Amino acid sequence: MQGTVDGFSYGLVTPLVAYLMACLGGALGLRCTTRSMLVTHSSRPAWLALGSAAIGSGIWTMHFIAMMGFTVRQAPLHYDKAMTFASLAVAIVMVGVGIFIVGYRGPRGTALFTGGTITGLGIASMHYLGMAAMRLNGRLEYNTLTVAVSVVIAMCAATAALWAAGQVRGFLWSVGASLVMGLAVSGMHYTGMAALTVHLHGTSAPTSGESPAALLWPMLVGPLAFLLIAAVVVMFDPLMVMGKPDWSPVEHKPGVPAHPSVHHPAHQPHRPVRQLGRRGSRTPQNR
Repeated sequence: MQGTVDGFSYGLVTPLVAYLMACLGGALGLRCTTRSMLVTHSSRPAWLALGSAAIGSGIWTMHFIAMMGFTVRQAPLHYDKAMTFASLAVAIVMVGVGIFIVGYRGPRGTALFTGGTITGLGIASMHYLGMAAMRLNGRLEYNTLTVAVSVVIAMCAATAALWAAGQVRGFLWSVGASLVMGLAVSGMHYTGMAALTVHLHGTSAPTSGESPAALLWPMLVGPLAFLLIAAVVVMFDPLMVMGKPDWSPVEHKPGVPAHPSVHHPAHQPHRPVRQLGRRGSRTPQNR
């Protein structure tokens, strides 16, 4: 028997809140990616790791907030806790691989394609692993073509978001990139849900796992607390507020010679001026 699926049992509340969470995680993660390109190599891994965790936590939280509005008539839903949190680890690790590639190789060419593809696959893997954690008195079937479309959406939008983050054009540019990332996660999620068909067994056998309400608190308290801490770190970082710094080479900056080929200490060219000043000071001033 085919089950009646409702993905919007709370109306537009869960889709909107889920999208905002995806945007928040994307904004923090992509801003950290941008920040990593402004620092030395010793500090870069920390910023990239923070960005990976932020994006992974954001998309994971988005998925399960959206799933709070998902119901199957006459079939109560439960979730396997271990597999549910394993989907969080998969999201952080795979997104991290993509972000580290772009963070070290730059948002262009093969590095951008590879990083965006891995990041998009991480988003899709998190989604379908989270769906595999769902327990109900029935089985899930997916339309292969629609699933493929959802994966392509995730990869293309993730690539576009990483490219935008790598442009380092200030805060508003990163906000736009985060909106694209949120669209990637939400679009991928609901496209994947459109591929789903539930076939009920027709029996009332009990199902194992935790109810959605039982997973709500750890889902909110854990990742949301981390996103809040990451937001505070980003907000109080001066380069995050000021936007793009002056990345022009030293010889192109005002007041610096175009070709500093003199090997003497920097203060030696000014000695004649100081010596003239001293000689001038020996002249009596009251004459």
